[in-house]
Amino acid sequence: MKKKSIFYSDLSKKQLENLKELYIQKKVESMSHQELKQYVMEIISHQILDTIGKEEEMEAWREMSDFFGDQFEIITLEIQTKYIDDKNVLETEINPQKHRIELLERNNLDQEKTDMWDD
Repeated sequence: MKKKSIFYSDLSKKQLENLKELYIQKKVESMSHQELKQYVMEIISHQILDTIGKEEEMEAWREMSDFFGDQFEIITLEIQTKYIDDKNVLETEINPQKHRIELLERNNLDQEKTDMWDD
């Protein structure tokens, strides 16, 4: 009879953590310099370019700011100048009150329209 394969649920949390740590260590050791660079490039690209939402965008912003240090503001201004024609400025926060007022105004306009058949 065939022996049952071991599965992650057969391990304790500590055993699974140790297995994962061993895998990470051995995986990195087995990779060439070029493979490591490519892998890191993919991870960082995903982390920075595929941000979703304000919190992730702020995290990416802090990471870039920390990396560039004192040069961050200069680099940012150079990019703004280079792409000055790009008017697609991010709205970092949607003002809930402004949004509510716009909805109320739109709703009032809809209510003001009267049916020409109503007398």
